[in-house]
Amino acid sequence: MESQLLLPAFYLPPVSYFHIIQQSEEPLLMERFEYYPKQTYRTRAKIATANGVLDLIVPILHGRKEHVPIKDTRINYDFSWQRLHWLSIQSAYRRSAYFEYYEDDFARFYEQKYDFLFDFNIEQLQLLLKCIKIKRPIAFTETYTPRIEPLDYRETIHPKKNSLLEYPKPYYQVFEEKHGFLPDLSVVDLLFNQGPQSRNYL
Repeated sequence: MESQLLLPAFYLPPVSYFHIIQQSEEPLLMERFEYYPKQTYRTRAKIATANGVLDLIVPILHGRKEHVPIKDTRINYDFSWQRLHWLSIQSAYRRSAYFEYYEDDFARFYEQKYDFLFDFNIEQLQLLLKCIKIKRPIAFTETYTPRIEPLDYRETIHPKKNSLLEYPKPYYQVFEEKHGFLPDLSVVDLLFNQGPQSRNYL
């Protein structure tokens, strides 16, 4: 059986996520059947703003069932989080070199409603891979499997764990003079600042 890189589907994933993809040549295997884990990058993205790092969090619907597979986790639209996220992204990156170039590609994620978090994240992933110019086939798990070594990154990339980018290569950031270089933010920070050169950073 061909080895695959087992990954969760994140919301605007951090730079380290794409570093792992770029550094390996394996096809991507996206986890669909894990139970939705709280406080992870599956619903959280970090961007650099004038006030420092801002967490953008996608709200989800919490049903009566404690354990819901990630593929069945629904997005909550009780308040206009899409508008707030997009305004925050525009405010943070309108001065970056490449935001206008990619703006229309990303705007649609904040205009149309997706029922399921997994579908929302996967469509973003496909766009990001295209923008960064990484060609990699994507497959999906058919069942849940406990930890698989060595290419299982479902629990490795986490907001509360040390970044896999031990020695991140700095790149220009809009608010760098104010806050210094902020490593391992959402990959859109890299993309909007570096554009077509983003892949070289990875």
